[in-house]
Amino acid sequence: MGTLDGKVAIVTGAGTGLGRSHALALAAEGATVVVSNRVRDPSTTPSCSLVAEEIAAAGGVAVTDTSSVADWEAMGDLVGRTVRDHGRLDIVVNNAGVLVWKAICDISEDEYDELMAINAKGTFALTKHACEYWRQAASDGADVRGRIINTTSGIALFGFPRGGLYGTSKGAIVSLTKVTAMEMRPYGVTANVIWPEARTRMGKGIFPEAPEDPDAFDPYLPENISPLVVYLASDAAGWVTGQVFYIQGDRVQRIAGWSVDGEYHSESGRSLTAEELANAIPLLHHALPPLQPGTSLQDALQGIDPERVA
Repeated sequence: MGTLDGKVAIVTGAGTGLGRSHALALAAEGATVVVSNRVRDPSTTPSCSLVAEEIAAAGGVAVTDTSSVADWEAMGDLVGRTVRDHGRLDIVVNNAGVLVWKAICDISEDEYDELMAINAKGTFALTKHACEYWRQAASDGADVRGRIINTTSGIALFGFPRGGLYGTSKGAIVSLTKVTAMEMRPYGVTANVIWPEARTRMGKGIFPEAPEDPDAFDPYLPENISPLVVYLASDAAGWVTGQVFYIQGDRVQRIAGWSVDGEYHSESGRSLTAEELANAIPLLHHALPPLQPGTSLQDALQGIDPERVA
């Protein structure tokens, strides 16, 4: 018996890399998997078909879909077709994505539009249509246990040179996940986002090569990431929602959100002036304020908490 027996999952970008690993792992736990991946070269066998064949050979159940996640109507059709053919939809893994690694000033409008269409719009579109289905199912009295697992990047969370476009799209996904978790909680749906670090075709050259020793643990294999996807897709994770998880190799971390790191109130009790902010902003950075003309250092330190300027 698998932890996902009887459940139906859609995995996008499932032809290779992380998506392929997620699809195989979900199927191994008993889920019927819709292996979704757009066709890049019509003259070759679609990569999603090869993954579906792997699943079938291992005794699992899989079907394929070659729609582009950037096609809003196609994502609606995908959800509708999945429900018609399999009677339900329980899990959505938004993994499809592309990477543009350029400085902001070198990015073209076409590059911006294509990447945002796949990474941001694609995740939003499938999420929207799945949530629409689950909301209606819950309203009809069904016991909904919907699961959405999205994919972000450390570039979105912490930034990195030449990652402005990619980070923009992946940051939008974090925001989408947070709001989805809030809106869909009353209907029995959870939404979480993972930040995976693994060696894939898209990120070629970013991570170290595989160890030469075939028996050595490879911390950058996509297979290291998929157990978290399986857990978040399961009934056991029904209490986990709106979270960001980093996972790599043998470790997993929960990433905390923004927090207030300092506050300053105007001494006048009215709007802050630009002159006052010249002193207030350094305080918020735990730094000494600049001296104003005619002000001694002793005067500037009056009333300042020493711990805030340490």
